[in-house]
Amino acid sequence: MLRIKNLNKSYKNRRVLKDLTFNISSGEVYGLLGANGAGKTTTINIICNLLQADSGHITINNKPISENTKKLIGIAPQENLLYKTLSCIENLNFFADIYGLDKSTKIQQVELALTAVNLLDRANSPVETLSGGMQRRLNIAVALVHQPRLVILDEPTTGLDIEARYEIWELINNLKNQGMTILLTTHLLDEAEKLCNRIGILKNGKILAEGSLSDLKQLIPGQEVLVLKTTQEQEAIAIAEKSGFISRRYGSDLTFLLPEPLELKEILTKFDNIPIDSISRQPIRLEHIYVEITQKNEEFRI
Repeated sequence: MLRIKNLNKSYKNRRVLKDLTFNISSGEVYGLLGANGAGKTTTINIICNLLQADSGHITINNKPISENTKKLIGIAPQENLLYKTLSCIENLNFFADIYGLDKSTKIQQVELALTAVNLLDRANSPVETLSGGMQRRLNIAVALVHQPRLVILDEPTTGLDIEARYEIWELINNLKNQGMTILLTTHLLDEAEKLCNRIGILKNGKILAEGSLSDLKQLIPGQEVLVLKTTQEQEAIAIAEKSGFISRRYGSDLTFLLPEPLELKEILTKFDNIPIDSISRQPIRLEHIYVEITQKNEEFRI
């Protein structure tokens, strides 16, 4: 569906994208992860033909990016594209007109979009009367109203409370089950874990690693994470390294990557000569993968 190859973009002397390459298959949810400044927004603007790349190629549905491909894309930006004093249906009618939908198609598509985001019962409510979660859902409806082939969701749950976030997750899963192709940018790693078929980790304008969550786990030199709290950290590190554990710092936590899962009793035996305040075993999660990969320089690709 979307193919990006060797995309480069610089602003004056700052190179923002560096031979960026990745593909999104039809019906796939692809998560693009990266810190602020990694190049996510620049990539989206180029895909939407709002910004010109210095070099490289992008195709959507086998068509090169152009004015004609804009209708193939629906975008729900991080800041809601909504008119607060207008109703839900008036907002969607406005954007349907921008996309050139005829009257009968517009009526049908507006109803379908409102149904998709579970807002049909609030069709005539002014946007300013909606909760934050409802407004985000309506923002996604705007991206759907013209039946795009690719939907871009840019940080769709930023600023929402946990209940509203879960509503958006359910909506995205529903779109996924309907076969919608989605490019999702998010800084919430648990969001990417739950929603994405594949994930690309972006740093300094380049994909460092790409694949499904299970694929990415194979890049980590461990099968389980051990979090240990002790007043004798150096002694703990020495003991762990003798056992083949790899020491890491994830935030303030002293953490070890275990080469294979071990019973807690066996782990405790290894540290029985030092005081332990707490100890826990955790599965490898995307946060561990993200930190591990972004702190390395080599490129991984699955």
